[in-house]
Amino acid sequence: MTIAPALALLTVCTVRVDDPGALLDLLPRDSALAWVSGGEGLVGWGEAARLEITGSEQFAEAERWWQELAAGTVVHDEIAVPGCGLVCFGSFAFDPRAGSSVLVVPEVVVGHRSGTWWITTVVREGALPTAADLAPASAPSAPGTVLFSDGSRSSFDWTQVVAGVVERISAGQVAKVVLARDLEAVLDEPLDVRWPLRRLAAGYPGCWTFSVDGLIGATPEMLVRLEGGRATSRVLAGTIQRSGDAARDVAQAAALARSSKDLEEHEYAVRSVADSLAPHCASVEVPSEPYVLHLQNVMHLATVVSGVVADDSTSLGLVSSLHPSAAVCGTPTEDAMAVIREVEGLDRGRYAGPVGWMDASGDGEWGIALRCAEIDPHDPRRLRLFAGCGIVAGSQPEQELAESAAKLVPMRDALQA
Repeated sequence: MTIAPALALLTVCTVRVDDPGALLDLLPRDSALAWVSGGEGLVGWGEAARLEITGSEQFAEAERWWQELAAGTVVHDEIAVPGCGLVCFGSFAFDPRAGSSVLVVPEVVVGHRSGTWWITTVVREGALPTAADLAPASAPSAPGTVLFSDGSRSSFDWTQVVAGVVERISAGQVAKVVLARDLEAVLDEPLDVRWPLRRLAAGYPGCWTFSVDGLIGATPEMLVRLEGGRATSRVLAGTIQRSGDAARDVAQAAALARSSKDLEEHEYAVRSVADSLAPHCASVEVPSEPYVLHLQNVMHLATVVSGVVADDSTSLGLVSSLHPSAAVCGTPTEDAMAVIREVEGLDRGRYAGPVGWMDASGDGEWGIALRCAEIDPHDPRRLRLFAGCGIVAGSQPEQELAESAAKLVPMRDALQA
C-alpha cells in the first residue's frame, strides 16, 4: 500500500552560500532530517512531499514515485554536485511484511561537501523559492532522566534464542543468521532529537549520523553509495569490544583479524554484497583481506566493495538488489529471513533497513540503519534501541550478548544529559 498526496509541480532552487557553521546546529527542533559524516553531508527540515509505503514492492514503488516527482519538478541549480537540486531522505523497513517505509522531500536542504556549502529551497504549486534563514537554531534540550529496560526479550531469553539458532546452523539448516535485540528507553519529556544527533556526530565522526522520520542513529555501514556511475559499499561483519587500553586494543584488533569465526561471518557478508552488485556492474572489485575499523566502542572487520555500474540502475535500484544483505539478515537469505521471522520475537521496524538520501539523477548514499533508535510515533518520550549480532557455527551466546550490549552503547550514551 502506498500513501502519498497527489503529486504537484515543485520548484527547486540551489545556490551557493558561505559557511553557515556546523550542519546539525542549523536544524530546528521539529521535522529534523540529517545525513552527516565528518562534518559533511545534508540536513533538512520541512516537508514539500512525502511517500509512505508498505509491502514487498516498497523499493519499486518508491522509485516510480520519485521518478514521477522529479519529472514534474523545475530545478535551478548553480552547484551541480550530488546532493544538490531535488533531494529526498528515505528510510525503509527491514522486513516489508512487517513495517512501513518513507521518503521525504524537505522544504529546505543545506549541504556541505569538500569546502562547498549550498542551500536548496523547495516550494509547491509554482511559488517562487525564498531565501531561508541559516542562523544557528536554538540549543537542543537535554534529556532528563532516562530509564532503560529490556525490550521484547530479557537478556537470558535472548541468549537462549541464540543457542537455538546455533543448533540449527550446526544441523546445516542455515549458514548464518543475524539476530536483533531491542531495549526500551523512557524519558521524562519528549525527545529533542538534535541532542542525540550532536552527541553521535561528535563521538562517531567516521559513521553516518542520520535522522529520518523518527529514526535516529549513527551507522558505520554504507550499504551503497552511487556517484558518477561508480558504486561503493562498506561491509562490516565481525566485531570485538574495545577495552579502553590502547596496547590491549592493538592485540584485540590482531586477534579479530585472525578469528576464524569472525572471518567466516565477514566473508558471508562481503560475498552477499559482491554477488548482488555483479549483475549491475561491468566489474566488481573485492579486496583480498578485510581491514579492522576502529570505532569508539568496538572494532569491526571491514571491506570496501566497489564496481562500475553498467546499466541504468539508480542508487535506490541498487539498494533493492542489495537488501537484505548477509550483514543484517544472514545466508542463505531466504532461509535466514525465515528463521528471523520465526524466532526473533520482535518487530525491527526500520532498524537494519536502508536509510539515506537520493537526488534526481539517482545518485545517493544509503546506509544500513544500525546503532539507532526509533521514536514511538504516538509518544515521543519513548524509544526502542536496537542491536544485532551475526550468528554462525562458532558463536557463543554469552559473547553475542556482550557484543550486542557494546553495540547499544552509542545510542544509550547519546541519550544521556
